[in-house]
Amino acid sequence: MAAPASAPDETLLTPVALDEEAITRQEWVYRQLKEAILSGQFVPGRSVTLRGIAAMLDVSPTPVREALRRLVAERALEAHGNRRVSVPRMTREKLDDLCATRVALETLAAERALPSIDNERLDRLWQLNDQVDEAISAGDIPAYLHRHRQFHFTFYNVGRAAVVMPLIESVWLQFSPFMRLAIRHVGVDYLVDRHAEALRAVERRDTGALRFAVEADVREGLGSLTEADWQSLEARGEA
Repeated sequence: MAAPASAPDETLLTPVALDEEAITRQEWVYRQLKEAILSGQFVPGRSVTLRGIAAMLDVSPTPVREALRRLVAERALEAHGNRRVSVPRMTREKLDDLCATRVALETLAAERALPSIDNERLDRLWQLNDQVDEAISAGDIPAYLHRHRQFHFTFYNVGRAAVVMPLIESVWLQFSPFMRLAIRHVGVDYLVDRHAEALRAVERRDTGALRFAVEADVREGLGSLTEADWQSLEARGEA
C-alpha cells in the first residue's frame, strides 16, 4: 500500500483506550508501551528514561520497569545505562530478515485464515482498506499506521491463529518504529493495491493469488527501499 510522506521527530506517549477492563496496572503499562512501539511513537536510536515513561503514562516506575523488561526480552527495545531504553536502530540485514520472516509468517496466516473469513469479516476488511486509503489521501501517518496494522491483524486473526499471531506481532514490534521513519521513501503510489488484490483473492477463494498478494504487499513496502533511500536515512542518523 502507498503511504503518507512525513516522519516523527520526538517521543511522546499518549495513553490509548484498551478494551480489556480487568487487567493489572503492570499489564496496562505493557500494552500501552507495545501500542506506542507498534504505532511508531518510539524513534529508533533515541533513548527514553524509565521515569520519563512513567510520567507520560501517569504511573509509578514499578509497572514501567516490568513492562520494559518484557519488551526488551521480546527484542522490541534495548536497555542502556541509567535506566534508559530505546528502539534498536535498523540495519539493512535486519530489515531483510524481518521482511523474509513477515512473508513466511503472513502468507501462512492468510492461507489459514481464508476458510474462516465470512462475509461479515470480509466487509470489515474492505472498510479498513478504505480507511487506509483515506489516511493516505489525508497524509495522516498515525491513522495510516494504525489502520494498516489493523487490516493485517484483522485478516490473520481468525481460524488457526493462536500460534502464528504472537509471532507476527513480535516481528511487527521490531520493524514498526523504523517503518514510520522510512515511510516517505517507500513511494507514493503502487501500480496495484495489494490489500484489494488480497481481498479479491478471498472472494474467489484463490489461495495462490492470496499468498502472492500478501507477499507483494510486504516486499513492495519496506522491502523496496533503495540504496539512495538507505543513504538518506543513514545521513540523518535514522538507520
